[in-house]
Amino acid sequence: MNVKLHTPKTLKAGSGLTSVKQFLLSIVATSISIALTFGTAAVIDHHKKQQAKKEMVMMVINDFDKTIEILQKADTAFREASRAEQEVAIYPEKFDQLRNTFFPAVNLSQESFPETIEKIFSTSIETFNTIGDVNFVNEVSSFYLNRQRYKSTVLDRFREDIEEKGIMSPKTLLEVNFPEYAYLNWAFLQEMKDTRDKCMLMMNVSEKDMIKFSEHQTSYKVNSTGDSLNLEMLEEFQKAESLLFEAQEKLKN
Repeated sequence: MNVKLHTPKTLKAGSGLTSVKQFLLSIVATSISIALTFGTAAVIDHHKKQQAKKEMVMMVINDFDKTIEILQKADTAFREASRAEQEVAIYPEKFDQLRNTFFPAVNLSQESFPETIEKIFSTSIETFNTIGDVNFVNEVSSFYLNRQRYKSTVLDRFREDIEEKGIMSPKTLLEVNFPEYAYLNWAFLQEMKDTRDKCMLMMNVSEKDMIKFSEHQTSYKVNSTGDSLNLEMLEEFQKAESLLFEAQEKLKN
């Protein structure tokens, strides 16, 4: 006996239940599509925000590094000047021989720190919103406050000291306290390096990240003809100077 299975009328094409089924499937498909679209957009947006945050953090730390580099040069200059001063204190006759040792420290007293990144960080609401980490913001503020204190208590005071007392003789040289400046510079340097390391750890930034960031920044620098131009100008002035001396000698005769 052959048994025929018939599709219920309610599920036949064009029936009401089939339309409802198709409608529900359409809603589910649309919902999944919307969820995937918005979910993917949210992931991309989150990634972009995280990338912007990391780049901003590295921009600040790169500014830290430039400051620390100046303090490291000053550390070397002040230490060498301090040792030379102690030698002059024992052997005053060596003053002329060691005099050039003090010039690097004197030159560094004219240093100034670029404040562009500090101002952007301190005044931009967008910066705070992008970074969104109060502890990091506090550490950065502490670094820049220390930099201001360093400039006023070390560089500015040392420059005023040199201008007032000078280093024209053993007597005037020994009136400048190079050991004090060497110690203060070292103390500020250690504190700034600690803050820098803390910020990197806090924001999960590695030394490799900073190297890549620095290389990326350098790649945007345009090759300059400044060196060759400076050489040409030097040669031009030297020729003019030579002609001037020759003319002066002729007039003497």
